[in-house]
Amino acid sequence: MNPAKILVLDFDSEGDLSNALRNILASSIHLGLQFRHESVEVDDLSCCKWDFAKIISAFHPDIIALVLSPNLLRQTAVLFHSLRKKLLETRILVVMKAERPEEIFELLKLGADDFITPPLREIDILPRIWRFSGKSRHEDTLTSQLKRKIGLQQLVGQNPVFLMAIEKIPLVAKCDASILISGETGTGKELCARAIHYLSPRADKPIIPVNCGAIPLDLLENELFGHEKGAFTGATTSQLGLIQEAEGGTLFLDEIDCLPLLAQVKLLRFLQDKEYRPLGSTKMRRADVRIIAAANTNLEEAARNGRLRQDLYYRLNVIPLTLPPLRERGEDIPLLARHFLAKYAAEFGKSSIDFSSDAMQVLLLYEWPGNVRELEHVVERAVVLSTDLVIPASDVVLPPLKTTALQESFQEVKAKAIVQFERSYIQGLLQAYQGNITRAAQAAQKNRRAFWQLIRKYEIDVRRFKATAL
Repeated sequence: MNPAKILVLDFDSEGDLSNALRNILASSIHLGLQFRHESVEVDDLSCCKWDFAKIISAFHPDIIALVLSPNLLRQTAVLFHSLRKKLLETRILVVMKAERPEEIFELLKLGADDFITPPLREIDILPRIWRFSGKSRHEDTLTSQLKRKIGLQQLVGQNPVFLMAIEKIPLVAKCDASILISGETGTGKELCARAIHYLSPRADKPIIPVNCGAIPLDLLENELFGHEKGAFTGATTSQLGLIQEAEGGTLFLDEIDCLPLLAQVKLLRFLQDKEYRPLGSTKMRRADVRIIAAANTNLEEAARNGRLRQDLYYRLNVIPLTLPPLRERGEDIPLLARHFLAKYAAEFGKSSIDFSSDAMQVLLLYEWPGNVRELEHVVERAVVLSTDLVIPASDVVLPPLKTTALQESFQEVKAKAIVQFERSYIQGLLQAYQGNITRAAQAAQKNRRAFWQLIRKYEIDVRRFKATAL
């Protein structure tokens, strides 16, 4: 195998990131690495397509490591455009101190394949280099399309807030950072984790889901890290932990706030150094595993009250994704209902089946405390119960206390529908115009003050849309 060739383009000569990176690469030359370091003056950023052509053509790098300063973030579009135009197959690794998640998303959208933030360590850098040097950046079209379909086909919806989260998945999938997915039970957190895995370079390795709240506390540490023979009474053989089972792939930790504190300490150590110690072992082990965590509670609050270590929270929350509850995605209920209808109609051999208008009304008026998962179960049950091609409202079985909306007057139901429409419409405009209230108001043909009043009425956080304006 030819040695991996890394070109370090240093735009932050006054910082210490470049020295740290060079020290790591220099100490790894015996592993078959070649690297070349070039310092670049900030003024050169706008004309880099001329400055680097000779260097790149002479060195033929497999990987370009860009050492950037945060104050150059807005100027990097020209640089990425130039590099991608000349080097379609070359991987780009960004080394930078990112202060906000949106900075990371911007780098990924511009064309970075991955990023590393300080402190720089061999355990973070070298696995990325091996993975990059062994694979072409661009898969063949068919493989790429299949991975995208498998990864995203289960994530159905048109709600703007939902789409903001889903559209980030292909970006975060190609990097190797920890991800924290937040959302109520049943909103699709595991589906998102699987989509990230199947769209990532780790897709040919396993994804291991773990519900931390479903495993007894005294067994959870053993499940994650494994044990050696004789580690405790009854341990007649050694056992690999789930971290080792996920080697090379992804470990999805749902209900992460249910981890006992001792297990949190060991998980933090693993996140920092990729090292862990099985129960009863005197030796440390290593594993190349990406961690995706999820919770249906407010983890920031859990960190404040001591249920979750703050350092673990910050380590997990490198890239946050938030999934809205189904009650805030009213326009997606018909889409999801028909998606599940097609799925279970095919499974149970009932083709050409559909919902009656009354049945769809029942679905639309329900509040869905169990979110998408509950909707799926209701549709599956309706398909099983129905004996006709059109599912009547009587076959949509819901808890009786949750169907009180059916007794509401026409005006009350209409008012709720208007609220739902206005909130969705405003969010859609803010997403389209990247949080620019003036432009969104013009598109709605309303004056800015009236549009702002609607934003306040529905308590819409405009900053969320600006943060994703990449």
